[in-house]
Amino acid sequence: MSEDSVGLAFVTVLGVLEQAYFSLQVIYARRKFSVSPPSTAGPPEFERVFRAQANCSEYFPIFIIVLWISGVFFSEGLSCLCGLLYLYARLQYFQGYSESAQGRLAPLYSSTRVLWLLIWFCGAGVVLSFCRVYLNLDLMHRLHTALDLA
Repeated sequence: MSEDSVGLAFVTVLGVLEQAYFSLQVIYARRKFSVSPPSTAGPPEFERVFRAQANCSEYFPIFIIVLWISGVFFSEGLSCLCGLLYLYARLQYFQGYSESAQGRLAPLYSSTRVLWLLIWFCGAGVVLSFCRVYLNLDLMHRLHTALDLA
């Protein structure tokens, strides 16, 4: 079983490392701009780094949940690819937001699109699995059969 999910585990570990990197950037920004904890107010340069890290952390649980559900019930390969794209977009988001508030927008939109795609994969995978397991109705098999006849 553990080898069946190695791609998902790999993307998860990369995501955790990315979150750690973002947290370290906040620590460095605190030192650079002399903002002592627990304060979150400071120069705009610090506040952008702080908000970028906080925003990424807020979405991380959603990302991990949909990554795994999508990977288990839909397609591990597609889910891992989407996961890597999401992490890359979030890195761009963090870097863009750290530079300017406007710099976050394009990566925010791309990461949101990938997240919605993973959510769609989750829904499709769970519905297909539910139908197969509880209704004895293999919709994918029927779809393939219908496409072969066409």
